[in-house]
Amino acid sequence: MLRDALPKIVTPLPGPLAKGILERRAEAMPNAIKSIYPCVIKRGEGAMFEDVDGNVFLDWVGGVGVLNIGYSHPELVEAVKEQSEKYFHAMMNIVTHERYIDLAEKMNEIIPVKGEKRKTMFVNSGAEADENAVKIAKNYTGRPNILVFSGAFHGRTMMTMAMTAKKAYAVGMGPFPDGICRTEFPYLYRKPEGMTDAEAVQYYIGKIEQVFVEASPAQYVAAIVFEPVQGEGGFVPAPIEWVKAVRAICDKHGILMIVDEVQSGWGRSGRMFASDYFKEEGCAPDIITTAKSIAGGLPLSAVTARTEVMDGVTGGTIGGTFCGNAVSCAAALKLIEVMQREDYPAKARKISEKCMARFNEWKEKYEVVGDVRGVGAMIGVEFVKDKASKDVNPDIVNKIVDAAVQKGLLLESAGTYGNVIRFLCPLCVTDEQLDRGLEIFEEVLAESIR
Repeated sequence: MLRDALPKIVTPLPGPLAKGILERRAEAMPNAIKSIYPCVIKRGEGAMFEDVDGNVFLDWVGGVGVLNIGYSHPELVEAVKEQSEKYFHAMMNIVTHERYIDLAEKMNEIIPVKGEKRKTMFVNSGAEADENAVKIAKNYTGRPNILVFSGAFHGRTMMTMAMTAKKAYAVGMGPFPDGICRTEFPYLYRKPEGMTDAEAVQYYIGKIEQVFVEASPAQYVAAIVFEPVQGEGGFVPAPIEWVKAVRAICDKHGILMIVDEVQSGWGRSGRMFASDYFKEEGCAPDIITTAKSIAGGLPLSAVTARTEVMDGVTGGTIGGTFCGNAVSCAAALKLIEVMQREDYPAKARKISEKCMARFNEWKEKYEVVGDVRGVGAMIGVEFVKDKASKDVNPDIVNKIVDAAVQKGLLLESAGTYGNVIRFLCPLCVTDEQLDRGLEIFEEVLAESIR
């Protein structure tokens, strides 16, 4: 079966069939929607997919974090079939459909936001979820501004492009909405020279307080928005002491804490949500956004907050035509059932143990491996020209990504300067597949520095 297969390349990439399809893509699609890999998927199972030319790949990108449960999970396929035979769509503003309510009730049980009574709304993408979270925070607090961070990625709508730090994602798209303040995220590998980690955390907390003096008084800030592990920013985790301080700042000033779990959610972190760690430490967020792996590959995203926050929103300002599609909700309900029954967070912890051990060996072995970090099975390996200077090294990352796909392993870069390789392998990966992926990764790493 494909789900148990190992990577196998039978024709140089792109193969003849893929080449023809990629030529059609170039004619039919905007060039701005870039294609990184020279392959065209035919079918996928588990952590593996086969392309149209018969090449078999191990996917460590997972549709960029969408496939935590893997490709084509049989139970999700059946849940989608069952719902699709009843109806595809019913707009919640017009006709109530029960799958939306079932999923909202389940989300309200498991999402670790502050407050005992919660409510959830659904939209279609991570960017939509983040934008609606900001709308909710502004409406509830009556305040105009939000605070975001260096390294952040929140989406490609006008608001979320403005919130996103890396402006390569927003070239030529301004002017953007105002009221967005930015300060430094606690990137401990690149903290100011001479500081301990504890001192650096205090330094970064001070940067938030500085915003209230130099950009927006605290009483005009509706929300502080951050990712528990920055995705595009290079898989940089938020230190728990910093999160505790953010929670205290929010409580002091009546600001809502919004945690963007679009990429870190759904078992990836070793908990169902990275914010479960925060809740255990007494610093749960006010609002959590989730998307990507929520429905196993179907478009769906969610915003969850305590009832008083959600019910403080003016009628008609949130919602939309396709929000909470019935087929997507059916897939999400089954995904939650499977992940809880099979303990997917534990799978992430097991994967993390093996990968972190191996990656840290490389950190000692290779001068170009500067840092290894992450939470659970959301791991970043940062490449530098040398350990002393920490100068970024995107060139070697590009070489590794290009060489790995030719051996059947999909890797992807991240980081503000493209010098991080991110690990987002489906959590259903087999031990043999994981071992082979690590072998290929090290092979191409060694080849790239010769």
